[in-house]
Amino acid sequence: MAMPRPTAAQFAYGSCTVIFSTLAMLLLSRTSSGPGVALIAVAALALGLLVAMTVPLPGSRTATATPARRPADDREPVRVPAPARVSAGAGESTRGRAA
Repeated sequence: MAMPRPTAAQFAYGSCTVIFSTLAMLLLSRTSSGPGVALIAVAALALGLLVAMTVPLPGSRTATATPARRPADDREPVRVPAPARVSAGAGESTRGRAA
């Protein structure tokens, strides 16, 4: 069984992970010995491989079996009460009260 070819996104994410994790580990550990640098390089390569393999492949999504429903499907109509009538008291009009 042949392994699928890596995509450009997998190359990009894996390469960036290797470069930046190597720099970060070298700066944080402040190592200058040969075995220390080699260990950091191997760890960065393993981390880059892990990141590259976890990038989702295009077209690997599975289709949903249930049709998508609209958000308004389960809503009930809102009942708004009729506005109350305001009447002028004792035969006065609203203009007459303001004066």
